[in-house]
Amino acid sequence: MTEFREQDLTGVRFERVNLRGATFRKVSLDDARMREVDLTGARVHGALFHNSRLRGVELVDVEISGEVRNVVVNGVDIAPFVEAELNRRMPERAKMKPDDPDGFREAWAILERLWEDTLTRARKFPEAALHRSVDGEWSFIQTLRHLNFASASWVGRMIVGTASPWHRLDLPWDEAPGWDGVPWDREARPSLDEVLPVRRERQAMVRRVMEFLTDEQLASEVTQTGPTWPPMETFPFRECLRIVLNEEWEHRLYAERDLTALEKEN
Repeated sequence: MTEFREQDLTGVRFERVNLRGATFRKVSLDDARMREVDLTGARVHGALFHNSRLRGVELVDVEISGEVRNVVVNGVDIAPFVEAELNRRMPERAKMKPDDPDGFREAWAILERLWEDTLTRARKFPEAALHRSVDGEWSFIQTLRHLNFASASWVGRMIVGTASPWHRLDLPWDEAPGWDGVPWDREARPSLDEVLPVRRERQAMVRRVMEFLTDEQLASEVTQTGPTWPPMETFPFRECLRIVLNEEWEHRLYAERDLTALEKEN
């Protein structure tokens, strides 16, 4: 099998080339031009489609999961319809974009309650199942490890100001560039009982921030720089909290989806 690693192929032309079954990881295709390409059966994860244009395409039996904004299909922006339908199915979802302190406190209380229900469900599975990946996604325990990383990043580092808030089991997202001093062991297999104390600690940290949250804080900005994550200058305080709310909401849905798939397998 031919491999291309650490190469600059900017401007290369592929014509009548068979790339069936090829694997692309950390590959830049920005400003690429594709015409008469066959993407049947393709699997795309962690991709950016900003300012993309698809013309004359056939979207049949396609599943898309991710952030949808300004997505125009046949002249219709479908994003508002998707948002409205998701909020109709899950009314509490609309509360995940709060603007005032009470709204943030309510959103976090909802998430903690929902996650307790999900955790109760997960405990009914054997430990091995909680390490199983469904369709290449994170296992249940990896999901908890990632949420620990997210809260450490956006609340522990950005808001609380802890320079290195990480735990050895924290898990960044798969496409992250990697940073010195930030743990990243995707293959670790800690037990649920090893991960939960960190989870409880991080939840309590966020809860404390929410408890004393003020309008002045929400209107302020935070700055943390350096060779780690996240390096942000004058970043909106409220957006740090909204990122954590979004991570918690979306990953719980993924976890529930995968637990359902594991149930069907058994």
